[in-house]
Amino acid sequence: MMHLGLRVTYALALVNGALAIPSQQLDIRQQPFKSTAITDHAEPWAFAFLPDNRVLVTERRGNLRIVDPATKSKGTITGVPTVAYGGQGGLHDIALHPKYAENSIVYISYAESGTGGAGGAVARAKLTLNANGGSLSGLEVIWRHSQKASGGLQFACRLLFGPDEALWISSGEINQMTPAQSMTGNLGKMIKLYDNGTAFAGNPFASQGAIQAQIWSLGHRNPLGIDWDAQGRLWEVEMGPMGGDELNLIEPGKNYGWPLVSEGRHYDGRTIPQHSTRPDFAPPKAFWVPVISPAGLIIYKGNLFSSWKGNAIITGLSSQSIVRVTITGDTAKEAQRISMGKRMRGIREDKDGAIWVIEDGASGRLLKLTPN
Repeated sequence: MMHLGLRVTYALALVNGALAIPSQQLDIRQQPFKSTAITDHAEPWAFAFLPDNRVLVTERRGNLRIVDPATKSKGTITGVPTVAYGGQGGLHDIALHPKYAENSIVYISYAESGTGGAGGAVARAKLTLNANGGSLSGLEVIWRHSQKASGGLQFACRLLFGPDEALWISSGEINQMTPAQSMTGNLGKMIKLYDNGTAFAGNPFASQGAIQAQIWSLGHRNPLGIDWDAQGRLWEVEMGPMGGDELNLIEPGKNYGWPLVSEGRHYDGRTIPQHSTRPDFAPPKAFWVPVISPAGLIIYKGNLFSSWKGNAIITGLSSQSIVRVTITGDTAKEAQRISMGKRMRGIREDKDGAIWVIEDGASGRLLKLTPN
């Protein structure tokens, strides 16, 4: 895989050349919200809301910050493990335990070094807060990629707790491609676990072995956004290669085809069969050629942006945009692309229905979006 900055070059080639494939018709408008800057961060990746309205923000070099939106101040959380910073790797996602108010446990995902290079890991720890920051203690690694690789690419490792309090991990294939189809490893998979890291009972491949028991779906490339809709269905966005970014409806036991099928091409120009050639693989509900480089996803559930309820809201890196996709039953279609002028990384919805996003890069801002 090429670095993400080169995806823009490839996108332009797709637009101007014979490879161009029409995407959905776009409704490009002036920003339909007020954007309030809260804090800025060094290469931020993700954030999570605490019950006291403060915000935890991960920075890719391995820093965990705590932000007070009321004062726009930020402190530091100590006790973060050493991360493998480089390429796309570093400190990634953060999520609160469903019973955080009782146990103060948080989960982090990150790239860690080891034999063969780096791979993704997920750990949990107790968070103790003070007026200016806090600390992690009792850190325990509960899940790891089953192999490591050089290059520092495509770790993914978004974290999400489900309605049944299961922990979901979106596992990237660390630019190894073929392991996404292998049932002897957990790369390129959607993973469903209990909060302690053991495989969730009833997973579709539970009878096939310890690794297989973790797996909910397979054939994923770089799944960087996951969220639930109001019907309890899991949606996912992932980066394709040279074209072919995908929005998928994730169903148990299904194979989404990577690297055997894609709506894009390899970076060296080699063709990949499209999903239509293999009906045994689950096709995306929406895809993008040229790419948007999706980095985060929410299915909007609030009332502040009432016309967006039930829509997928996706942050885009190379597209420097927020992409809104309408979902009707099992179908999805891009409805609006909002230019942000910056590479957009994380996205979450707060308890009041405001949408928060965070920019990618050296001085990425945490932004609160509310209706105009």
